[in-house]
Amino acid sequence: MPEAKAKEFSPVKVPLFSAGRERKGDFEVSGAVFGRDGDTSILHEAVRMQLARRRRGTASTKTKGFIAGGGKKPWRQKGTGRARAGSTRSPLWRHGGTIFGPQPRDYSYQMPKKAWRRALCLALTDRAKNGKMVVVESLELSEPKTKTADAFLKALGLAHALIVLGEDDMGFYRAARNLAAHKVLRLEGLNVYDLLNYDELLMTTKVARQIETRLSGSKATAAS
Repeated sequence: MPEAKAKEFSPVKVPLFSAGRERKGDFEVSGAVFGRDGDTSILHEAVRMQLARRRRGTASTKTKGFIAGGGKKPWRQKGTGRARAGSTRSPLWRHGGTIFGPQPRDYSYQMPKKAWRRALCLALTDRAKNGKMVVVESLELSEPKTKTADAFLKALGLAHALIVLGEDDMGFYRAARNLAAHKVLRLEGLNVYDLLNYDELLMTTKVARQIETRLSGSKATAAS
């Protein structure tokens, strides 16, 4: 039987700005990453997985063995006319232990890697195709200050953006990490929850190409 041909995706155009925040036309990104289609319910599953991995399972109740006291048998076994009792900390007694109460547990679970990669691509597609993604040639600032980073983002028309940074953008990270309305994120930590939680997406052309390489390849790991 002839082999099935891989589906081809058309490139997607997103706005491109220079380091001076001047519009320079459009920037083409790979349709295989930024132009995917498919069942969007996988986005819900990806967000559920991330929230479960962040959940702290610290609920804890005391069973009979964790409550102080109760070491002495309250009365003799026979002859009193009362029911047999071995401890005053029995779950049947007041101030006794709890039966089958919640104990510290791990709520995390892992999606298949291919499903996680597909969910990431769908989230990126939503931002790219709906005009919520902006690409700049560089994130260099005239001075590494928070107010300078804030002015940079306002000039791009970004009010609530997720900013994905590469290794060369750590200066911008230090300047923008305290901005309450935005979030700066290393490329390694790119995840579905943050992509959907912020209204806009900002990255450099270099980071966009790195994302294409990472998600179109065979290796992808889920973020916690």
